[in-house]
Amino acid sequence: MSMKVKSLADLKKIKDEVQEKIKLREQSLQAEHIVQIKVAMATCGIASGAKEIMSYLIDELEYHGIDGVVTQTGCMGYCYAEPTIEVKLPGQDPVVYGYVTKEKVREIITTHVMKGELVDGLIPVNYKTIDE
Repeated sequence: MSMKVKSLADLKKIKDEVQEKIKLREQSLQAEHIVQIKVAMATCGIASGAKEIMSYLIDELEYHGIDGVVTQTGCMGYCYAEPTIEVKLPGQDPVVYGYVTKEKVREIITTHVMKGELVDGLIPVNYKTIDE
């Protein structure tokens, strides 16, 4: 934040940006109560457009007024299906979607996140834990 303060408006803008960062930090500490979306941002994901998908996810959550946080993660092991995202609704198990486009983001937000209904593009869990 190397912005020079030249007016009261500049100072207000800096204040708003800092408050938004604090809000995001607080939300991430209470993540089990909000929508969480992780974007795979390893080299394969970035090469497939994951940065743009992450920005678009943030915009869509904000547009719909959804209380959620979008974070990045490393490789989820689905390089063949990048960009991939993991969606976790409060009180539910996470779901991974592959081949995510802007159109798919809109569908995931309006159908999965807002209505709780799964959409096409799921990557099935193909492993078991040690306990199973």
